[in-house]
Amino acid sequence: MNLTRQTLARVLLLLLTAVLILPMPALADSPSGDSRLADILEDDQARAALIAELRRSAAEADAVQPEETEPAVSLPGRVAQLTQSLAEGTVEEVEAALQSGREAWQQLMTADLMDLTLQVGLLAGLIAATLVTLWLLSWLARFAYRGLNGYAFSRTGTVGIIRRGVAIISSLIIDVATVLLAWLTGYAIALFVLGTSGEMTAQETLFLNAFLIVELLRAAIRLVFSKRWPGLRPVPLTDEEAAYWTAWTTRMAAFLGYGLLFVVPVVNQTVTPELGRAVALIIIFMAFLKGVALVMQNRKRVKDRLITLAERMETGFAQISLNLVAKTWHVIALVYLAAILGTAVLFPEQALPFMLAATFQTLIAVAAGIGLSAFLTRVILRRIQLPEDTRTKFPQLEERLNAYIPMSLKITRFTILAIVAGVILDAWTPFSLAGWVASDSGTLIIGKIVAVALIIAFAMLLWLVIASWIEFKLNPAAGDGEPNPRTRTLLTIFRNAIAIALIVMTVMVVLAEIGINIGPLIAGAGVLGLAIGFGAQKLVQDVITGVFIQLENAVNVGDVVTAGGMTGTVERLTIRSMGLRDLSGTYHLMPFSSVDAVSNYMRDFGYHVGEYGVAYREDTDQVIARLRDAFAELRSMPEVAPNVLGDLEVHGVTALADSSVNVRVRIKTAPGMQWAVGREYNRLVKRHFDAAGIEIPFPHMTLYFGEDKAGQAPPARILLEEDGTDHEDATAPPRISRFRSRSNPKFKGDFDEGEE
Repeated sequence: MNLTRQTLARVLLLLLTAVLILPMPALADSPSGDSRLADILEDDQARAALIAELRRSAAEADAVQPEETEPAVSLPGRVAQLTQSLAEGTVEEVEAALQSGREAWQQLMTADLMDLTLQVGLLAGLIAATLVTLWLLSWLARFAYRGLNGYAFSRTGTVGIIRRGVAIISSLIIDVATVLLAWLTGYAIALFVLGTSGEMTAQETLFLNAFLIVELLRAAIRLVFSKRWPGLRPVPLTDEEAAYWTAWTTRMAAFLGYGLLFVVPVVNQTVTPELGRAVALIIIFMAFLKGVALVMQNRKRVKDRLITLAERMETGFAQISLNLVAKTWHVIALVYLAAILGTAVLFPEQALPFMLAATFQTLIAVAAGIGLSAFLTRVILRRIQLPEDTRTKFPQLEERLNAYIPMSLKITRFTILAIVAGVILDAWTPFSLAGWVASDSGTLIIGKIVAVALIIAFAMLLWLVIASWIEFKLNPAAGDGEPNPRTRTLLTIFRNAIAIALIVMTVMVVLAEIGINIGPLIAGAGVLGLAIGFGAQKLVQDVITGVFIQLENAVNVGDVVTAGGMTGTVERLTIRSMGLRDLSGTYHLMPFSSVDAVSNYMRDFGYHVGEYGVAYREDTDQVIARLRDAFAELRSMPEVAPNVLGDLEVHGVTALADSSVNVRVRIKTAPGMQWAVGREYNRLVKRHFDAAGIEIPFPHMTLYFGEDKAGQAPPARILLEEDGTDHEDATAPPRISRFRSRSNPKFKGDFDEGEE
């Protein structure tokens, strides 16, 4: 029922009445006015023109009046108008009730008491028979409830939840069946036992209809709280709490239901409608007072209960929602009770149907939303478990799938919340959810939402497939073995590039789908990219050089290279820069624009080039033989042999140097192993040379004291010094220490005698 439109219609009717009635006294007081009005009514053309003018004025008032009067009324003014309407309506209802009470008393005094007593007795007998039948059937149904309660507690886990749901639904069916059987029994008694056979009075029909509606409502309340059977109780309450709320809600339902659906219509039919409205207002006002008292008495209890329930929730959304409801539930309840009272005063005929329909629609929407959200939470929060073989090939796939669960759950909850909010607005406001969905705007908005959701879902699925494929290629356990460094580097860069491109394309498509013109965005991005390109030429050069270096397979992660004057192991490789760690552990980050040439020591194979110098007196053939012996021993070492790829290459004597004769050899090794093989070979060469007595020259120093013209050498001056040790015999000559010579800083290569 659209109350807003009804209120507007009432206001327009009052305005129109005022416009038509208020000028009448002035017109009636003027004799000339009477004659003019009579002349107009007698003239057919004038009368037709007057009618046309009145219709035109009414049409203009309908079109202009809401726009001119509605915005002019402020919020305090609207509140004042509503308060005045409530006060005036209350006064009118009280006056009408008093007048109707006097008329009812007069009718009672003049009525036939015997006939009235008979009718009341027959109606009381029908009421008693129907209620006794319901009580007997409910007593018999206890045995079924006891069995269903045991069935609900017979199992635990998922099976237990399913059994409990089946038991709750079965108990509702039994409860509804008892109500229907009692109603049919009362219907049969009214037709064939009481009064004239085959006929029913209006009062009997009203009672049976009220009985069916009220008892079905009480059955729904008993389903929710189930004070005697914990297994059939869907809400987490103790037995004491369930009994408390069952008593109060069922009593309130019976009081309001039988009062408004039975007592009020009977008063309307037998007495006057005005007295019936007064009785309805009294019933609603008493229920309002009792409801307010009940809410305030249980404010803290319900709040604590909801907070405790929120602490047991697994998700943050449920915790926040329950905490918010715990703090504001009493306000919502009081506003709801005030709305019932206000609509009953302003719209006495439509108040009850509207409030019942809106309340049931709200309760069903909220219950369905909570139930669906709880079910999806249980289903979605379960971790996805992949088979062992799939986890071996795709180690991160299971974690990636489970990472989408929280986001999917949030989107699902938001969708459920939006639908529930729309249903509640449809129930309490002029907004029509079905009409909006069927309208062009609703269809357009829903279509765009679905399209955006599908686009995002497709993008996520595409990223999942691409990331899993790259993960499969990089996984050594996938079947193809360990990927080479180039494959690993290129796939990593490809994954990053795909992620950026996919995000940009998805955002662009989503913006275009929701109606945003992406043409200016693309043009602006092009201009911005051009400006950035001019302002960041170095960055662009880095990226372009990096792309070609990767395509030419010049560098991979783990390679030992020389680039930009630095030598080290490549630890990080991006599209813009390269990270090297040298022998001392220093990490160097070099942009590709600073790399002119790359020397890679890890391509296909390597060489250990050894150049060994021996003394001039040594036989070079014997030296080469010892070098071959050292290589043979190297090949026999199991930890080194796999890294040696060929025989020893002897290049022969390469130089007759100042102090040595140099012999060069070369050993072909696996890539990156030339340094380890070279170190081990140098160790073996030293051992073999020492065993053969081959001298490896090192710098020597010869002292020449000169000679005279006769060829005689002058005597060498030797300085004797003590070794600093105390001697018992002071007369003993001092011991001669070793000769020490020190370099003369004035004459290069000359050495002076040792000093004290």
